[in-house]
Amino acid sequence: MSNSLDLPNGYYELPKGKLANVVTCLEMLAKPKTESPTWPDGFGLRRLTGNDLTLFRTLFRDIGQDLMWFSRLIMSDEKLAGILSNPDVESYALIGNGEALGLMELNFEDMPNCELSFFGLTASIVGQGLGRPLMLEAISRAWERPINRFWVHTCHYDHPRALPFYKKSGFEPYALMVEVHDDPRLLGKMPLSASPHVALLT
Repeated sequence: MSNSLDLPNGYYELPKGKLANVVTCLEMLAKPKTESPTWPDGFGLRRLTGNDLTLFRTLFRDIGQDLMWFSRLIMSDEKLAGILSNPDVESYALIGNGEALGLMELNFEDMPNCELSFFGLTASIVGQGLGRPLMLEAISRAWERPINRFWVHTCHYDHPRALPFYKKSGFEPYALMVEVHDDPRLLGKMPLSASPHVALLT
């Protein structure tokens, strides 16, 4: 659960080893009128299961290493397998010509809310127009269940086009949060070279 802040304007120094992340939360309260997703030949989604830990982590790392994605890298195999095996969590890899190139995960555990918990493409295909059909898949699959709210969060670690993309897709911002966490690079969970746009204090 988040804690509400009531701080005067100003600068606050973090302890070494900690990072602060400004998070924007967005929501969609009704299914938008959208076209059906259309994929190029050789592209499609594959549902991931608890047997796909290596594939999931490889894809998670490929997409998120420079976006400060770390939550699933510090998680135990047992816990991650439980998430991927959960019928209320739908995790999909975008497969293109036999290669895993994108990740999309829908979390229905807090019904009637659905969270778009992960969404991204590998750097090799960013800008090729594949984010749109992946989002259309997410919207369609989320609203197949009896939800009344679809939400997602993004942050200043993410690609600068992430927030405009979510808004264009039909999500509306509703809250700003500040997340403070340990720097995963200093924990050995990510390379020291990861996320070079985030200062590393050793």
